[in-house]
Amino acid sequence: MKAKRTTLLLGELRESLAMALHAIAAHKLRSALTLLGVLIGVFSIIVVMTALRVMQNNIESSLSELGINSFMIRKHPMMSFGGVDWEKVARRKDITLAMGRKLAEQASQPQSIGIETMFWGGQVETRLGQSAPTVQVFGETPGSFPSRNWVIADGRAITEADVDSSRDVVVLGAALAETVFPLGSPLGEKVKLNGLNYTVVGVLASKGASRSDNQDNVAIVPLTTGLSRFGRWNRSLNILVQAKDRSSFESTMDEVRGAMRVIRKTPPGEPDDFEIISNDSLIAQFNQFTRVVRIGIAGVSSIALIAAGIGIMNIMLVSVTERTREIGIRRAVGAKKRNIMTQFILEAIMLCELGGMVGVVLGIIGGNATALFLRLPTVIPVDWAIIGLLICSVVGIIFGTYPAWKAANLDPIDSLRYE
Repeated sequence: MKAKRTTLLLGELRESLAMALHAIAAHKLRSALTLLGVLIGVFSIIVVMTALRVMQNNIESSLSELGINSFMIRKHPMMSFGGVDWEKVARRKDITLAMGRKLAEQASQPQSIGIETMFWGGQVETRLGQSAPTVQVFGETPGSFPSRNWVIADGRAITEADVDSSRDVVVLGAALAETVFPLGSPLGEKVKLNGLNYTVVGVLASKGASRSDNQDNVAIVPLTTGLSRFGRWNRSLNILVQAKDRSSFESTMDEVRGAMRVIRKTPPGEPDDFEIISNDSLIAQFNQFTRVVRIGIAGVSSIALIAAGIGIMNIMLVSVTERTREIGIRRAVGAKKRNIMTQFILEAIMLCELGGMVGVVLGIIGGNATALFLRLPTVIPVDWAIIGLLICSVVGIIFGTYPAWKAANLDPIDSLRYE
């Protein structure tokens, strides 16, 4: 008996759905104009969420350049979305090479400590050719390599002797080495950075070009060499710290923070006059920013969807009036109120879902235009697509219920007489 009743309900539902689709198809222009409001509301949500997902993937990829269990100490925040007193930050003391070396002497928990700065983006020249003028030149100490997740594929890394003696040596990224030395190994060869000669002592393993720039298009020189050639004045360095393992990450960070406060003579009770930055903290800052954007877009889109829902209710009320006689005939041949209500609610839901599906497709295409423009990997935000379609169903149910109730409660006799 129960199975028979379930089959009957499913049959009624299929029939109501078919009639709803037929009613939508019978008024194509009106239906298209009605679902346009829903389309715009869903499109605005999906296009922004897709673009944010593209940017989030890009930023998380760039932040992952720091090696595992590593963090960075900087004078300035790496990024900020408000709440930073930049005048106060500008008055902070620069982080110097002496501070970094003193930290390495005093801190016992870190696995490695490196000191670095980035000098310029320029061109590398060799006897075999030259690179594009987009090479990133870093000045580093040996401890930077594990923190930066740089692995030597050929030759050696920068050594303490290179730093102490300010040697004219360089380590090339994989793509850069292949560009300027296409015929063989670059080890021992001469290159020119900014017109000055260096000897190649190592080549990094490839990290790939998953972002808009190439992580292998780098040149690394000893920090002291870079400071003497490219300028040490008005330049604050960065300190890279790698903990021994994940379990000691927080305690290592606490020890380093305390040591840096002593080294920089920060008074007790005063906030840190430096920034400690990790992959997790930067991703959390970005997610906080995108959360505000998502809330704002959700609010604007909600207004568009409410306006679309009011339009759907208006069209459905017109449809009820136009089909009064049809409703009377259906009631006369045995249709119940729930059958009439189901038909009209399904019609409202289908209008919303059709607009929603088109909005989702256009939103994904529009959002991924950002990825194509920035030459980033495209994404399909399945979760937001599902959320968008669920919202459409809710809008259809809310704004279709009153017209459906009105249709179901028409008097059958009066309906049959309606002309």
